Amino acid sequence: MSRAKKEKEVRAVPVGMGILVFVLAFAGGVASKFAITPSWAKNYSIDWSDELGTLKTDISYGDSEANKFDLYLPKDNTKESYGLIVYLHAGGFTTGDKADDRKTLAWLCSKGYIACGINYTLRTEENNASVLTQSNEIKAAVPVVIEEAEKLGYHITEMTMSGGSAGGCLAMLYAYRDAAESPVPVRLLFEMVGPSSFYAEDWGIYGLDQDTDDSRKAAAGLFGVMGGVELTPEMIKDGSYQELMKPISAFRYVNQNSCPSLLLYGTHDRVQPWNGVRHLVKALDDNGVDYKLFEAAHSGHGVQNDSAVMKEYMETVEEYLDKYMPVK
Repeated sequence: MSRAKKEKEVRAVPVGMGILVFVLAFAGGVASKFAITPSWAKNYSIDWSDELGTLKTDISYGDSEANKFDLYLPKDNTKESYGLIVYLHAGGFTTGDKADDRKTLAWLCSKGYIACGINYTLRTEENNASVLTQSNEIKAAVPVVIEEAEKLGYHITEMTMSGGSAGGCLAMLYAYRDAAESPVPVRLLFEMVGPSSFYAEDWGIYGLDQDTDDSRKAAAGLFGVMGGVELTPEMIKDGSYQELMKPISAFRYVNQNSCPSLLLYGTHDRVQPWNGVRHLVKALDDNGVDYKLFEAAHSGHGVQNDSAVMKEYMETVEEYLDKYMPVK
């Protein structure tokens, strides 16, 4: 056996270890957290103060302890209608909190939008939380968010979904999968480094692309945890696992009515594979959706090595908000 072949085979991560590595990597790879904050980034991150409006925290939307959201209400409460921006936190589906994004949410509120951070039940060793259950919690939360804003005198007529990493994945699922059932139209999606597809051949960063017994076992374990379903190595081999992964594969719900989308990914991502982005891009192209893909060519999951690309992404977020969900 050649040395190259041996090296390729040992890349396959054992089933249990693959799951652990995945969630730890995701949890540690929070998008857009620069070690040294560029001067331009201050335009999109501000401290909350009562001068901006009213902040309502820990409003319940369900029975779980984690089912809480924060509502950022702009100072001007005289408008006939408002746009809502939901920003979902990162953390590998296992960690993180809505408060982590307070400065981003405060910035969005300062622009005249109602901003909202939503917590969801995090995966632990003691529960069966999955990307599917988390996405369903977000779906259940949105109508409650809109109702609560209405009670406080803010009439929401449209919304935008956003998030980073795990939050980006959940934002895409709502924007593409659940938009038709949303109480108000979803006008825009902007997200960073969220996984939108789960094809084993794309996940070479965890050795799932090797088409061996070990890699198929690892893929069944990893994707099964993500989707909250029982998968077998045989399902990975014959491809039947994809139907069970559909509910958390956002790209499969893109259609001609899908909202405009802004996407930012690192081409050297060792957490969420760059190879997987192609399925989302193809779906958007095939359905004629207005989108822009920003490639952070020198970065991994944190996109910290491409300040210029990140700046362009944020500037385009403002441009698209003004175009598709302007403050009235």
